[in-house]
Amino acid sequence: MIFNLLRPGDDSVNAYHPSPADGPSVPAGCPAHPDAVRMHTEQLQTDPAELYQRLRREHGPVAPVLLDNDIPAWYVLGYRELHRVTSDPSLFARDSRRWHAWDYIPDDWPLMPFVGYRPTMLFAEGAEHQRRAEAMYDALASVDQFELRAEAERVADELIDAFAPSGHAELITDYVSQVPMRVVTRLFGLDPGVAAAIQRDTVEMVSATEGTMAAYQRVHDRMVALVAEVRGDPGMPGIPARMAEHPAGLTDEEIVNDLIGTVYASHQSTTDWIGNALRLMLTDERFAVTLAGGRRSVGQALNEVLWEDTPVPSFVGRWAAEDTVLGGQRIKKGDCLVLGLAAANADPSIRPDFQAGAAGNQAHMSFSYGEHGCPAPARELAEVISMTAIEVLLDRLPDVALAVPAEELEWRTSVWFRGVRALPVEFTPALG
Repeated sequence: MIFNLLRPGDDSVNAYHPSPADGPSVPAGCPAHPDAVRMHTEQLQTDPAELYQRLRREHGPVAPVLLDNDIPAWYVLGYRELHRVTSDPSLFARDSRRWHAWDYIPDDWPLMPFVGYRPTMLFAEGAEHQRRAEAMYDALASVDQFELRAEAERVADELIDAFAPSGHAELITDYVSQVPMRVVTRLFGLDPGVAAAIQRDTVEMVSATEGTMAAYQRVHDRMVALVAEVRGDPGMPGIPARMAEHPAGLTDEEIVNDLIGTVYASHQSTTDWIGNALRLMLTDERFAVTLAGGRRSVGQALNEVLWEDTPVPSFVGRWAAEDTVLGGQRIKKGDCLVLGLAAANADPSIRPDFQAGAAGNQAHMSFSYGEHGCPAPARELAEVISMTAIEVLLDRLPDVALAVPAEELEWRTSVWFRGVRALPVEFTPALG
């Protein structure tokens, strides 16, 4: 397959190979629990907060759910339970080949891009994961944040120059969705033409359309060419060169797969982080400029969004390595667990009150946690890009305002990504 997704048995490296006897007790289409909730229900997509409350009332911190094609899984809602799952990779493992439900998963399953095993850092475990993660961590940490901010400012100014004279824009399409990938691909040392092509293909990859596989193949081929170029010129700058020269001794295939994972992970999540923060600042009077002195900061908006409207509300997932009990539920070996990141952030036992002032509280689970959580340097780079994109926009267009009533803004209906669909704005026309 173009996506290089492996089903159990396709690869023998440290794999857990399920047998029919280990399979789920019910076939696809039959709920594993009479009260299991379908994850693709409209309510979970459009009004998740109310559904989280209902699941807590009816099931507690861990609830039975059905994924697409009614495949049974567990949804981890509780903050403490999510912390336990992400803190114990030996019990709640990342390698999806452990799943006992593979006999019921069709090749064209909509969630295959999330669960189909690939030889990337994301699915690696133990010493292998540590080796790969250290190389990625060091490569990302090598980025100079002052240079990153300067690059993000250049990208932001270029994009704003294109629509500033018109007095209006649709910020998601014209600006927000373009900033992260343009900056990240430049950190890879790619020329603007190749960077623009990868940006287009990445958008296609996360859209889950008929062109997804072809888009992935094009990104893969460009990364192969980039790694070959880096190998031929060890003095090249950028993240790929850092990975190639790292003591971990990564192979070309390992670098290619982890670069693609970085591109995939950074694009939509950072785009939605910026877009959701702009929506908050344009609709909440706490962030409006006042005669009394100023609005709450961009940093406060970004942090509040991670609690209230996190870009990745759910993530699949983890797979139980042994029978266990979690949140009062009996979890069987091979069961799939979906990380309810937004649900954990909404856990009333830890929920901060931003109206009362909890701007400094960063104990959210939006970056997950543990060894498979988002690496600290990646979080820092995403924050620099996001903060710069918003600050440059507000500096260049200080009177920017929504062009439609706030209640007309719509969220994209996705369980796995949460982002505002469009942000039409107007402002005083400015010279480029």
